[in-house]
Parts: sequence; C-alpha cells; structure tokens
Amino acid sequence: MRSRTLTLLAATVSTGLVLTACGANSSNSGGTGSSSASSSAQAGGGASGKVGVILPETATSARWEAFDKPMLQAALSAQGFEADIQNAQGDSQKFSTLADGFISSGVKALIIAPSDPAVGAAVEAKAKGAGIPVIDYDRPSLGGSADYYVSFDNEKVGQLQGQGLADKLKDKPGAQVIQIEGAPTDNNATLFTNGQESVLKPLYASGALKLVQKQPINDWDNQLGGTTFEQILQGNGGKVDGVVAANDGLAGAVITILKKNGLNGKVPVTGQDATADGLMAIMRGDQYLTIFKPIKEEAEATAKLAAALAKGDTAAADAIATGKLHDPKNNRDIKSVLLTPTLILEKDIKTVVTQGYVKASEICGGDLAAKCSSLGIS
Repeated sequence: MRSRTLTLLAATVSTGLVLTACGANSSNSGGTGSSSASSSAQAGGGASGKVGVILPETATSARWEAFDKPMLQAALSAQGFEADIQNAQGDSQKFSTLADGFISSGVKALIIAPSDPAVGAAVEAKAKGAGIPVIDYDRPSLGGSADYYVSFDNEKVGQLQGQGLADKLKDKPGAQVIQIEGAPTDNNATLFTNGQESVLKPLYASGALKLVQKQPINDWDNQLGGTTFEQILQGNGGKVDGVVAANDGLAGAVITILKKNGLNGKVPVTGQDATADGLMAIMRGDQYLTIFKPIKEEAEATAKLAAALAKGDTAAADAIATGKLHDPKNNRDIKSVLLTPTLILEKDIKTVVTQGYVKASEICGGDLAAKCSSLGIS
C-alpha cells in the first residue's frame, strides 16, 4: 500500500465520496512494534499526556513504517505528547484490541488509519462514549464519528495519474490502457479512480485512448495485482500501451509482468507514494510517474489537531481543518485537512530526496549511480 513544515493550504473538497487507504508501496517492513517518546523531550506544542495511534498494515505499502510512523512520532513529540504508535497488520481484531487498550487507558486523543472503515467506525463509537476525540488519519471511517480527518486531495492524486499517462500517450491515437486500481473497500481508492477517470473517460469516449479493462484489487494485494494484470494482458493478445497502477506497489507487480513479456520500458506505468522502489523503477525507465504526498505535513497537521483537541480548543482545531470531506454513509461533512499531492517524473526525483523523504543512498546504488549523478542526486 501504503511522502509530507505545515503549509496548511488545505484544499476544500466536497466530493460525494470519501477515502480510505492511500495506496502505498512495495516492501514489507515487517513488525508491529510500538514507538514512544517522552513528552519532556519536546514540549513545543504545550500539550501533554499519551496519544494512541493505530496504523493499518505493512504488507502492501512501505509508507506506513518508513514514513508515517517516524514522522507522526516526531510531530506528536514536538507537541509535547507521549506517542504510542502501533500497527494492526491488516488484522481487524488486532485493530479493535489495540483501540480498546488505548481507550481504557484514557489517551488524550486517538489517531486511526483503519483497513476496514466499519471497524474504524466501531472504534470511534467506543471512543466517543469514553469522551476521547478521534482523528481519521489518511483514511476515513465511513459511517463513523471522527472529529477530524487528515489526508490528501485524493481525487487530485488520480487526476495527476490520469493526466500524466494521457500526456505520455498523446502521440499514440487509440492507445490501449489497462487500469489496475486499489481495494474496492478503500474509499481513497475510489477517489483515485474518480480522479483518473475525470481525465481518461473523455479520451476513451473520443477514441483517443481505448480502455481494455479496469480492475480493482482486493486489499491492495500486490501479488494479486500482478496475476490480474497478466490475465488481462493475455486476454488482450499481449497488447497494452499504458497502465494506470494506483500505487507504487501495484506498479511494481505490473512491471514484473511487463518484464516477463519483454514490454518493460516500452509501456508507461503510473504509481503513487514516491517510494524508493517506485523512484528506482522510474530511473530505470520501467515506471513513468509516481505521486509525491508530503507525509510530514500530514503528520504535523494531525499532531496540531491532537494538541488542540487535548486542550479542548475546537476553535484552534477548526482553524487548522479548513476543508471538508463528505461521508455519504451518514450524510455528514467531516472537518478536514486535505493536502496537495505532486506529480513526480524522472526530472523531479531530486525533489523527493532533497526534502528528506528518500535518501540518495537508498536509490543510487549499482546500476543507478550514473543516472542519479545525471539528475544531480547525491
């Protein structure tokens, strides 16, 4: 599954749909683990006490452990909190058990990114009963009661993916496109698709591009994404001119199949999350683009909201969360921070490294040393 100084230019989005899962990336970072930091270390925000954080999993995206966990840890510590950050590893029962523990211990705020929105909504109901404020982080719990939501403009993510691919294929009339989308239960995945199709549907209708097939992938399962893509490719006589892959993990699975068929580097593939694997694939020419999401900004906005809520200062929280996300399940607007994503092509990779999201040492070894040098990455 599975990019972020707080420039809270929160885009005010009012789409009828809501989000879940940021797509994410490849490697399995393993371990549940918890992370704690003493509030005495940095009391910058004037808050105190313990905050509980539950992240969704590590199997489909490197982002949760590589980016979100350390960035949330730093941001919450800077506000004066003791942060206990756990990962449910895609297990709904474990997610609920972790939440019960945080609620019973009386955390000042609960920050959750559920794999299953129904589980998130149930947790929020328990927290509300205990008087504990909840922030939906990156993924909303549709039908829930979270006080605030912090994520990215996820339709914009999809628009960037769709437009990037369309631009690449503009000189190839009738180019055949396969769309490998995220989990159908993940509202973020729905929003990514909506954004893509705002660009691509008119092109399909005009014949400028041809949609071969669009297929969501349960649980953002990279292996399933690869086998599904292979079946679609074979069913289309081995022909494809462009692939919309919802994140870098699915892009990697698609690229594996393209390599098997001698098509890698010939077929542009989209991605998302600006992971090390995705950036290396771009430099090798196997992936065309990814989407950079400044997770540091997401983490800092979340921590500032938690500090305001812990002090009962809803006016301060509302000043931070100037956007809205509509939850169609209970027909309410969730006060939100919706940050702006950025398109990353090969020429833009240095930006991700310069801002500290990926180290040059992670992506510039071996066969990529010369490419990194040519891009000014060191």
